[in-house]
Amino acid sequence: MQMASFLLYLTDVQEGGETMFPFENGLNMDGSYGYEDCIGLRVKPRQGDGLLFYSLLPNGTIDPTSLHGSCPVIKGQKWVATKWIRNEEQDD
Repeated sequence: MQMASFLLYLTDVQEGGETMFPFENGLNMDGSYGYEDCIGLRVKPRQGDGLLFYSLLPNGTIDPTSLHGSCPVIKGQKWVATKWIRNEEQDD
């Protein structure tokens, strides 16, 4: 199971493109949002910056606040390298 993710931002984005966590602090859990609304915690992509976040709680259950997405890129391009960190081997 995927326990964490690491995002490495490969480009600067002139406008938009933030990585967003709409359910931060348990808010907006009803799902009545759209990613285009760009709500919740937002991380601006800056070339060379990295973002590490966990998908599991300490008891091994999925953390619903780890759901994330991308705000629309308004100006520029967004390139990201992603590394998924797993707590067990995955069969191909």
